Amino acid sequence: MAAGRSDDPNQLTARALRGADCALFLDFDGTLVDIAERPEAVRVEPGLGATLARLGERLGGALALVSGRAIAVLDGFLTPHRFDAAGLHGIERRVGGRLFPCRPEDHPALRAGLASLSDDLRDLTGVLIEDKGCSVAVHWRLAPDHAQEAEQVVRALAARLGSGYRLQFGKAVAEILPAQSGKGAAILGFLGEAPYAGRRPIFIGDDLTDEHGFAAVNAQGGVSVRIGPGATEAGFRLASPAVLRERLTAWAETGMIDLPGTEGEAGPARESGSP
Repeated sequence: MAAGRSDDPNQLTARALRGADCALFLDFDGTLVDIAERPEAVRVEPGLGATLARLGERLGGALALVSGRAIAVLDGFLTPHRFDAAGLHGIERRVGGRLFPCRPEDHPALRAGLASLSDDLRDLTGVLIEDKGCSVAVHWRLAPDHAQEAEQVVRALAARLGSGYRLQFGKAVAEILPAQSGKGAAILGFLGEAPYAGRRPIFIGDDLTDEHGFAAVNAQGGVSVRIGPGATEAGFRLASPAVLRERLTAWAETGMIDLPGTEGEAGPARESGSP
Protein backbone atom coordinates (compact mmCIF):
# COMPACT_ATOMS: atom_id res chain seq x y z
CA MET A 1 0.00 0.00 0.00
CA ALA A 2 1.35 3.44 -0.85
CA ALA A 3 1.39 5.97 1.93
CA GLY A 4 -1.45 8.45 1.80
CA ARG A 5 -3.50 6.65 -0.85
CA SER A 6 -6.91 8.29 -0.85
CA ASP A 7 -8.68 5.16 -2.13
CA ASP A 8 -7.70 3.04 0.89
CA PRO A 9 -11.06 2.15 2.52
CA ASN A 10 -9.59 2.43 6.02
CA GLN A 11 -8.35 5.95 5.23
CA LEU A 12 -11.74 6.98 3.88
CA THR A 13 -14.05 5.54 6.50
CA ALA A 14 -12.16 5.02 9.75
CA ARG A 15 -11.46 8.63 10.61
CA ALA A 16 -14.59 9.26 12.70
CA LEU A 17 -16.67 6.19 13.48
CA ARG A 18 -19.62 6.37 15.85
CA GLY A 19 -18.93 4.14 18.82
CA ALA A 20 -22.50 2.87 18.67
CA ASP A 21 -21.75 1.35 15.26
CA CYS A 22 -18.50 -0.40 16.28
CA ALA A 23 -17.26 -3.46 18.09
CA LEU A 24 -13.83 -2.91 19.62
CA PHE A 25 -11.36 -5.73 20.23
CA LEU A 26 -8.15 -5.01 22.13
CA ASP A 27 -4.99 -7.01 22.69
CA PHE A 28 -3.38 -6.55 26.13
CA ASP A 29 0.42 -6.88 26.25
CA GLY A 30 2.17 -4.35 24.03
CA THR A 31 -1.18 -2.75 23.21
CA LEU A 32 -2.99 -1.63 26.36
CA VAL A 33 0.15 -2.02 28.48
CA ASP A 34 3.84 -1.78 27.69
CA ILE A 35 5.82 -4.98 27.27
CA ALA A 36 7.73 -6.05 30.38
CA GLU A 37 10.72 -8.35 30.69
CA ARG A 38 8.64 -10.85 32.66
CA PRO A 39 4.94 -11.56 31.94
CA GLU A 40 3.95 -10.90 35.56
CA ALA A 41 5.80 -7.57 35.69
CA VAL A 42 3.61 -5.51 33.37
CA ARG A 43 2.33 -2.24 34.78
CA VAL A 44 -1.27 -1.19 34.25
CA GLU A 45 -1.73 2.57 34.11
CA PRO A 46 -4.04 3.87 36.87
CA GLY A 47 -7.51 4.43 35.53
CA LEU A 48 -7.15 2.15 32.50
CA GLY A 49 -9.87 -0.22 33.67
CA ALA A 50 -12.25 2.66 34.36
CA THR A 51 -11.53 4.14 30.91
CA LEU A 52 -12.29 0.81 29.24
CA ALA A 53 -15.50 0.50 31.25
CA ARG A 54 -16.66 3.96 30.15
CA LEU A 55 -15.77 3.21 26.57
CA GLY A 56 -17.60 -0.11 26.75
CA GLU A 57 -20.73 1.77 27.80
CA ARG A 58 -20.32 4.08 24.78
CA LEU A 59 -20.11 0.96 22.60
CA GLY A 60 -23.24 -0.60 24.06
CA GLY A 61 -21.12 -3.32 25.63
CA ALA A 62 -19.33 -4.26 22.40
CA LEU A 63 -15.79 -4.19 23.81
CA ALA A 64 -13.69 -7.29 24.38
CA LEU A 65 -10.10 -8.12 25.22
CA VAL A 66 -8.46 -10.64 22.87
CA SER A 67 -5.26 -11.83 24.46
CA GLY A 68 -2.78 -14.62 24.91
CA ARG A 69 -3.26 -14.18 28.65
CA ALA A 70 -5.73 -16.28 30.61
CA ILE A 71 -8.97 -14.45 31.38
CA ALA A 72 -8.35 -14.78 35.12
CA VAL A 73 -4.98 -13.06 34.70
CA LEU A 74 -6.56 -10.21 32.73
CA ASP A 75 -9.16 -9.82 35.51
CA GLY A 76 -6.36 -9.59 38.06
CA PHE A 77 -4.61 -6.80 36.17
CA LEU A 78 -7.83 -4.82 35.62
CA THR A 79 -9.66 -5.50 38.88
CA PRO A 80 -12.37 -4.68 39.84
CA HIS A 81 -13.46 -4.50 36.22
CA ARG A 82 -14.35 -7.64 34.26
CA PHE A 83 -14.67 -7.38 30.49
CA ASP A 84 -15.77 -9.71 27.76
CA ALA A 85 -12.62 -11.52 26.74
CA ALA A 86 -11.04 -14.21 24.61
CA GLY A 87 -8.13 -15.61 26.59
CA LEU A 88 -5.27 -17.90 25.58
CA HIS A 89 -5.69 -16.82 21.95
CA GLY A 90 -9.35 -17.84 22.00
CA ILE A 91 -9.05 -21.16 23.83
CA GLU A 92 -11.28 -19.67 26.51
CA ARG A 93 -13.94 -17.00 26.17
CA ARG A 94 -16.26 -14.87 28.30
CA VAL A 95 -19.17 -12.95 26.85
CA GLY A 96 -22.04 -11.34 28.73
CA GLY A 97 -20.79 -12.86 31.97
CA ARG A 98 -20.85 -16.41 30.55
CA LEU A 99 -17.47 -18.11 30.81
CA PHE A 100 -16.39 -20.85 28.41
CA PRO A 101 -13.15 -21.98 30.10
CA CYS A 102 -10.22 -24.04 29.00
CA ARG A 103 -9.74 -27.36 30.78
CA PRO A 104 -6.08 -28.34 31.25
CA GLU A 105 -7.15 -31.94 31.84
CA ASP A 106 -8.34 -32.04 28.23
CA HIS A 107 -4.71 -31.67 27.14
CA PRO A 108 -2.82 -34.57 28.74
CA ALA A 109 -0.15 -34.73 26.03
CA LEU A 110 0.65 -31.05 26.47
CA ARG A 111 0.75 -31.42 30.26
CA ALA A 112 3.13 -34.36 29.95
CA GLY A 113 5.29 -32.43 27.49
CA LEU A 114 5.68 -29.60 29.98
CA ALA A 115 7.95 -31.75 32.16
CA SER A 116 10.29 -32.55 29.30
CA LEU A 117 10.27 -28.89 28.27
CA SER A 118 11.44 -27.88 31.74
CA ASP A 119 14.26 -30.44 31.61
CA ASP A 120 15.39 -29.38 28.14
CA LEU A 121 15.49 -25.68 29.04
CA ARG A 122 16.96 -26.01 32.54
CA ASP A 123 20.46 -24.93 31.54
CA LEU A 124 19.34 -21.91 29.49
CA THR A 125 19.57 -19.18 32.13
CA GLY A 126 16.97 -16.45 31.64
CA VAL A 127 14.64 -18.52 29.46
CA LEU A 128 11.20 -18.54 31.11
CA ILE A 129 8.37 -21.07 30.82
CA GLU A 130 4.85 -19.66 31.18
CA ASP A 131 2.40 -22.47 31.91
CA LYS A 132 -1.10 -21.33 30.91
CA GLY A 133 -2.85 -24.63 31.54
CA CYS A 134 -4.10 -25.24 28.01
CA SER A 135 -1.02 -23.80 26.33
CA VAL A 136 2.60 -23.17 27.20
CA ALA A 137 4.82 -20.25 26.21
CA VAL A 138 8.61 -20.00 26.30
CA HIS A 139 10.10 -16.51 26.64
CA TRP A 140 13.68 -15.53 25.90
CA ARG A 141 13.50 -11.75 26.24
CA LEU A 142 15.90 -11.97 29.18
CA ALA A 143 18.18 -14.39 27.34
CA PRO A 144 18.53 -13.32 23.69
CA ASP A 145 21.74 -15.35 23.34
CA HIS A 146 19.69 -18.51 23.96
CA ALA A 147 16.97 -17.66 21.44
CA GLN A 148 17.99 -20.27 18.87
CA GLU A 149 18.35 -23.07 21.41
CA ALA A 150 15.04 -22.24 23.07
CA GLU A 151 13.27 -22.14 19.73
CA GLN A 152 14.67 -25.53 18.77
CA VAL A 153 13.44 -27.08 22.01
CA VAL A 154 9.93 -25.69 21.56
CA ARG A 155 9.81 -26.75 17.91
CA ALA A 156 10.79 -30.29 18.89
CA LEU A 157 7.99 -30.53 21.47
CA ALA A 158 5.43 -29.13 19.03
CA ALA A 159 6.46 -31.72 16.46
CA ARG A 160 6.04 -34.54 19.01
CA LEU A 161 2.58 -33.30 19.95
CA GLY A 162 1.40 -33.52 16.34
CA SER A 163 -1.45 -31.94 14.42
CA GLY A 164 -3.65 -31.25 17.44
CA TYR A 165 -1.36 -28.37 18.38
CA ARG A 166 0.33 -25.50 16.62
CA LEU A 167 3.39 -23.35 17.27
CA GLN A 168 2.97 -19.59 17.34
CA PHE A 169 5.73 -16.99 17.56
CA GLY A 170 5.64 -13.50 19.04
CA LYS A 171 8.16 -10.98 20.35
CA ALA A 172 10.90 -13.14 21.94
CA VAL A 173 8.38 -15.88 22.65
CA ALA A 174 7.13 -19.14 21.17
CA GLU A 175 3.89 -20.75 22.30
CA ILE A 176 2.37 -24.19 21.80
CA LEU A 177 -1.42 -24.12 21.80
CA PRO A 178 -4.38 -26.14 20.48
CA ALA A 179 -4.64 -26.08 16.70
CA GLN A 180 -8.14 -24.57 16.66
CA SER A 181 -7.12 -21.48 18.61
CA GLY A 182 -6.42 -18.05 17.12
CA LYS A 183 -7.40 -14.43 17.58
CA GLY A 184 -9.10 -14.21 14.19
CA ALA A 185 -11.44 -17.08 15.03
CA ALA A 186 -12.08 -15.58 18.47
CA ILE A 187 -13.11 -12.21 16.99
CA LEU A 188 -15.39 -13.88 14.46
CA GLY A 189 -17.00 -15.79 17.31
CA PHE A 190 -17.83 -12.56 19.11
CA LEU A 191 -19.25 -11.06 15.91
CA GLY A 192 -21.77 -13.89 15.75
CA GLU A 193 -23.62 -12.81 18.88
CA ALA A 194 -25.01 -9.77 20.69
CA PRO A 195 -23.97 -7.05 21.23
CA TYR A 196 -21.23 -7.49 18.60
CA ALA A 197 -23.31 -8.79 15.71
CA GLY A 198 -23.94 -6.28 12.92
CA ARG A 199 -21.26 -3.85 14.08
CA ARG A 200 -18.07 -2.84 12.31
CA PRO A 201 -15.15 -4.60 14.00
CA ILE A 202 -12.00 -2.76 15.08
CA PHE A 203 -9.03 -4.76 16.30
CA ILE A 204 -5.92 -3.24 17.85
CA GLY A 205 -2.80 -5.32 18.50
CA ASP A 206 0.97 -5.20 18.32
CA ASP A 207 2.49 -8.59 17.53
CA LEU A 208 2.75 -11.48 15.10
CA THR A 209 0.07 -13.22 17.14
CA ASP A 210 -2.36 -10.43 16.17
CA GLU A 211 -1.92 -10.73 12.41
CA HIS A 212 -4.66 -13.38 12.05
CA GLY A 213 -6.97 -11.01 13.91
CA PHE A 214 -6.08 -8.17 11.55
CA ALA A 215 -6.78 -10.38 8.53
CA ALA A 216 -10.14 -11.51 9.92
CA VAL A 217 -11.23 -7.95 10.67
CA ASN A 218 -10.09 -6.70 7.27
CA ALA A 219 -12.13 -9.43 5.58
CA GLN A 220 -15.19 -8.20 7.49
CA GLY A 221 -14.72 -4.63 6.26
CA GLY A 222 -13.42 -3.58 9.64
CA VAL A 223 -10.52 -1.47 10.86
CA SER A 224 -7.19 -2.97 11.93
CA VAL A 225 -4.57 -1.06 13.92
CA ARG A 226 -1.01 -2.09 14.69
CA ILE A 227 0.82 -0.68 17.69
CA GLY A 228 4.46 0.07 16.89
CA PRO A 229 6.66 -0.80 13.91
CA GLY A 230 6.87 -3.96 11.82
CA ALA A 231 5.38 -5.46 8.69
CA THR A 232 1.65 -6.00 9.15
CA GLU A 233 -1.74 -6.63 7.58
CA ALA A 234 -3.17 -3.78 9.64
CA GLY A 235 -4.46 -0.72 7.86
CA PHE A 236 -3.50 1.80 10.56
CA ARG A 237 -0.65 2.25 12.97
CA LEU A 238 -0.29 3.92 16.36
CA ALA A 239 3.17 4.59 17.73
CA SER A 240 2.88 3.09 21.21
CA PRO A 241 0.56 1.84 23.97
CA ALA A 242 0.76 5.31 25.53
CA VAL A 243 -0.67 6.87 22.37
CA LEU A 244 -3.45 4.28 22.32
CA ARG A 245 -4.32 4.96 25.95
CA GLU A 246 -4.69 8.66 25.12
CA ARG A 247 -6.98 7.72 22.23
CA LEU A 248 -9.06 5.43 24.45
CA THR A 249 -9.60 8.24 26.92
CA ALA A 250 -10.78 10.57 24.15
CA TRP A 251 -13.04 7.90 22.64
CA ALA A 252 -14.63 7.26 26.04
CA GLU A 253 -15.33 10.98 26.43
CA THR A 254 -16.73 11.64 22.96
CA GLY A 255 -18.25 8.35 21.87
CA MET A 256 -16.42 8.71 18.56
CA ILE A 257 -13.55 6.51 17.40
CA ASP A 258 -11.19 8.51 15.22
CA LEU A 259 -7.82 7.46 13.82
CA PRO A 260 -6.32 10.56 12.18
CA GLY A 261 -3.37 9.83 9.92
CA THR A 262 -0.96 12.05 11.81
CA GLU A 263 2.66 11.18 11.09
CA GLY A 264 4.18 9.34 14.04
CA GLU A 265 0.78 8.43 15.46
CA ALA A 266 -1.39 6.73 12.90
CA GLY A 267 -1.43 6.04 9.21
CA PRO A 268 -1.42 3.26 6.62
CA ALA A 269 0.70 0.50 8.10
CA ARG A 270 1.80 -1.61 5.17
CA GLU A 271 4.21 0.86 3.62
CA SER A 272 7.24 0.26 5.87
CA GLY A 273 8.34 -0.42 9.41
CA SER A 274 8.09 3.20 10.47
CA PRO A 275 5.22 4.31 12.68
